[in-house]
Amino acid sequence: MKVIHKIVSALCIGAMTCIVLNGCKSGEQQPDVSGIKIDMKTQRLDRDLAAIDTNHIGAGLQQLKTKYPDFLNFYLDTLMGFEIRGNYVDTAPGIKLGLKAFLTHKDYRGVFDTVMLHFPDTKKTDEALVKGFQYMKYYFPQYKVPQVIYLVSGLNNWGAFTYGDNTVGIGLDMFLGKEYPFYRSVGLPDYMNTHLRPAYMPVAAFSAIYTGMHPIVMDNRTLLDMMIQKGKEQYFINKVLPFVDDTTQLGYTQKQLEWCGQNEAMVYNFFIRENLLFATELGRVARYINDGPNSTGMPPESPGNIGSWLGLRIVMAYMQQHPGTTMEQLFAETDPQQFLAASKYKPK
Repeated sequence: MKVIHKIVSALCIGAMTCIVLNGCKSGEQQPDVSGIKIDMKTQRLDRDLAAIDTNHIGAGLQQLKTKYPDFLNFYLDTLMGFEIRGNYVDTAPGIKLGLKAFLTHKDYRGVFDTVMLHFPDTKKTDEALVKGFQYMKYYFPQYKVPQVIYLVSGLNNWGAFTYGDNTVGIGLDMFLGKEYPFYRSVGLPDYMNTHLRPAYMPVAAFSAIYTGMHPIVMDNRTLLDMMIQKGKEQYFINKVLPFVDDTTQLGYTQKQLEWCGQNEAMVYNFFIRENLLFATELGRVARYINDGPNSTGMPPESPGNIGSWLGLRIVMAYMQQHPGTTMEQLFAETDPQQFLAASKYKPK
């Protein structure tokens, strides 16, 4: 089993020649992918689990096991921590003390009911994912389209993740909209509101797919290295989800996105002035490539995760200098200093 990848952030994605002011969209024509056929299978584990007779949970799980042969135990034991371990009898501690409460307690049941109210179907998200997989197959013809399993994790902040080689999990309870009152009660800060919208699901899913292929390495890496790693991820998102608007790709507000475009040189010079580009102390630099209310040391109008945005700008500059580079070749470039030099990046 491969490591699952939890995705709780996404960035503004641009293309090679855009000048960032009000957005990061490219002027280049997107490839025609309409002829690429995609067979994407989806399942609603949230709905199937909620339908179990809570007086006979063990028997219900046995039936679900035939429908989710590999994923069910992963969901119950690893994701949710019930430690049922395939012991599908009602007297098992993991069922009696864990899963039954999850299915019957009014607060958890309320989450299931709210998900069903907001997502009686997933047609809109399915259509966006299929379109994204068309672009994915265009750029990576050998890519095998995974199945998609929608679920509820009890507001445990599982937005999207990969499982094994052929499954993407999406926690519908993490995309109920910023008005959902219980996000704040479970400790989700306001700056995450832009990630909690239904429109953000495709971004979360493809971010998980990317990091499944190219995990972000942070230990003993310079900030510049991490910025470029993140920038490559966001470039990938733009290429496979070109129909998604800038702010959704980024998880920024429109004002934050405009601020980035208007202050690009200032942001880059800040990293140079503070000797941050080649800093490796994770506690000092992680704030610039993770989500937050703003970026430490910059004006309060600045968004969090601004180092990732700047990494994207460097990647865009590199691709402008090397227009024949494929994405696979781009991802294979691993020396951040050489990459920066080859990009000839000059913020305006």
